[in-house]
Amino acid sequence: MAMTEFLSFVPIFSDLQPETLEKIEMIGSRRSYKKNDVILMEEESGTALFVIITGKVKVARTSGDGREVILTILTDSDFFGEMAILDGFARSANVVAIEDTELFLLQRNDFMNLLRDHPEISIILLQELTKRLRAADIKIKALSLKDAEGKVATVILQLADEIGKIKQGKVEIEKLPLQQDLANMAGTSRETISRTLHSFAKKGLVELEGSKLKILDYEKFKGMFI
Repeated sequence: MAMTEFLSFVPIFSDLQPETLEKIEMIGSRRSYKKNDVILMEEESGTALFVIITGKVKVARTSGDGREVILTILTDSDFFGEMAILDGFARSANVVAIEDTELFLLQRNDFMNLLRDHPEISIILLQELTKRLRAADIKIKALSLKDAEGKVATVILQLADEIGKIKQGKVEIEKLPLQQDLANMAGTSRETISRTLHSFAKKGLVELEGSKLKILDYEKFKGMFI
């Protein structure tokens, strides 16, 4: 796929004309990372916007007691690094490749110029940030108020929204994160993740096949836990 075609699928660039996408391609650069490579470190200065061409990354913070807390998992056409670019402060989280990943980078000055020249990008960016804020609010409530089953279900629903594929009311997550990563997302233990997933399967709510998880009735599952 040509880079301009790829950029047209990135939400914040999807309404731009082909000649503008060509300009973005020219001012941007590409960078590759191997699985487990650290892409960004918390408290680093923010100098670029990152768009995922291929691969998958986790956005995480370290808690006061040294535990990793995974905030979200991002994949093709998702972007990150926008907060530090907009406010000029340091990065708010670590970003690590969880599989081989290729990124498209836009430096801060270039991105800010784009926002000035194309205010429609700012509108879409605000919509995306609002969407992420709402998702974070739901997750915070779930992790603070719900039992272990509710916490695990919230993470599954988050992954379904972010990387799942829906078909006839079923949502399939092709490659579920490692159970320890799921535990770090849910604020629980790996053993709790394993036990709860198998409990969901026994109840007929999900199907497990290796690293693949399928929610058999997405709306029913969502209604039970949200």
